[in-house]
Amino acid sequence: MRVNRILLSVPLVVVALVIQVSVLARLHLPGAVPDLLLLTVLGLAMVYGHVGGALIGFGAGLLADLAPPADHAAGRYALVLCVIGYLAGLIKPESGQIKSATGPMVVVVGAAIGSTLLYAGVGALVGDTAARHVGLTGLLFTAGLYDLLLAPFVVPAIMFLARRADNDPLAETNSAAKSPNISSGWLSSGTGLRIGGQRNGLKLKAARSRGARAGRIKGVKRL
Repeated sequence: MRVNRILLSVPLVVVALVIQVSVLARLHLPGAVPDLLLLTVLGLAMVYGHVGGALIGFGAGLLADLAPPADHAAGRYALVLCVIGYLAGLIKPESGQIKSATGPMVVVVGAAIGSTLLYAGVGALVGDTAARHVGLTGLLFTAGLYDLLLAPFVVPAIMFLARRADNDPLAETNSAAKSPNISSGWLSSGTGLRIGGQRNGLKLKAARSRGARAGRIKGVKRL
């Protein structure tokens, strides 16, 4: 990942986790808790792509696994957010930006439901059956509802910041400054235009020298 992406992603993930633990988790809403950390990962993944989304998701999930008051096995949420970040990054176009709001909202609902199912599935593998007592159907409905209501206030702002940080004018200036050197090197080494020009110049010099030499010889003979 680029340095400017890391410098933006780290504070956003930390702030989202702090708000998640200190504010949203204490609202005591019925069912699930609004997942601000998930929305942050989704916003970054839809700008940076699947590779960046997977890396950011893994780092954010691992931080959530280690931050108190975590009561589950370390690495469990890291795996969930890594998969979700990778899948969310797949909707990024190869060229250009996401211009419609429908796609991100569908991704938010799918990620909320998918992360809940994946978290419960991983928990079942490691022996955590808490989702059975709470009610998986209620968790899925409330997770999708809360994240969908919170997404319009979070995801567009995260994507805007990610796009602004990704447009590095210094990098563009450096690349523009280096492009003439690259093209000139390509012309001299790959196409042979300069080499051909040098050969033609040598031929002209040789012809001129031969003509001058012939003129001198004729002058000597006339004498």
